[in-house]
Amino acid sequence: MRKVQADANRSADTHLLRFPLPERWGIDLYLKDESTHPTGSLKHRLARSLFLYGLCNGWIRHGRPVIEASSGSTAVSEAYFAKLIGVPFIAVMPRTTSPEKCRLIEFHGGRCHFVDDPRTMYAESAALAAQTGGHFMDQFTYAERATDWRGNNNIAESIYRQLELERYPEPAWIVATAGTGGTSATIARYVHYMQFNTRICVADPENSCFFEGWTTGDAEVTTDCGSRIEGIGRPRMEPSFVPGAVDRMMKVPDAASVAAVRALERAIGRKAGGSTGTGLWSSLRIVAEMAAAGRTGSVVTLLCDPGDRYLDKYYSDDWLAGQGLDIAPYEATIDALLATGVWPA
Repeated sequence: MRKVQADANRSADTHLLRFPLPERWGIDLYLKDESTHPTGSLKHRLARSLFLYGLCNGWIRHGRPVIEASSGSTAVSEAYFAKLIGVPFIAVMPRTTSPEKCRLIEFHGGRCHFVDDPRTMYAESAALAAQTGGHFMDQFTYAERATDWRGNNNIAESIYRQLELERYPEPAWIVATAGTGGTSATIARYVHYMQFNTRICVADPENSCFFEGWTTGDAEVTTDCGSRIEGIGRPRMEPSFVPGAVDRMMKVPDAASVAAVRALERAIGRKAGGSTGTGLWSSLRIVAEMAAAGRTGSVVTLLCDPGDRYLDKYYSDDWLAGQGLDIAPYEATIDALLATGVWPA
């Protein structure tokens, strides 16, 4: 426990970056840069909370492995904490996970266990835990309950503190993306608990069921393939996703997500992963809606992890061609918005 909490004390808070918009619009757009955590992603917060939760519950034992179903970034962060406290770690992940994420898991002492069908990760993780006597961390079930959503410098509290001196300190919207659903649950619960007027939007990529489940109210909805945007989008409604806490959801084409991360690099000189693009695309749409309605205010989204983990995917024209993704129309939409303040019809 002391080692995990000491890691939090050593880690400075993450930055809140501004995405440049014309001053005359009266709208400010920010990205909470979670890539500056020691393991390089938003999932560092989640992994710390899951390890504290598992330790306090007596689930994590000396010499027994921790096992997680993960498409990459959570596994990287959990491998880091497993090494910190001296227990083995096994990541159960899709075979399509980026090689750079696999390298980082192994760098932190973890082992990668691949499955061909992402839908089998849960059962495979549970089976490995039974075989080894280890603990299946199960981020998709425990993310929302392991995180302290009332405060304790969680991501929402940090955002509001960093906005205190800005011209719109209470954002009109915070935009998150959903993998486990834990981040959107934490932010939304904090907003409601503190009685802010901020609304929460969750951006969902293709091949994910969260949007359909939220709009239909069907918790049993599934998809038959995995998300191309690593770290977000799920084939089932995960237990940690809390639909009632969310004000709006937006479905985002994968090509739009890629166009948005490339626009981000042009705007601020930073590469980011595809999940950042999903949130940024939705944020820009909300900015356009606010501008069209003559409303002022601020919008916050997340820079989830660095783009150097995805150079062979979202920054590769060959990969885009192989996936049949044409980002040109979406790049044109972003360029038109930033030039005119109008979202093209």
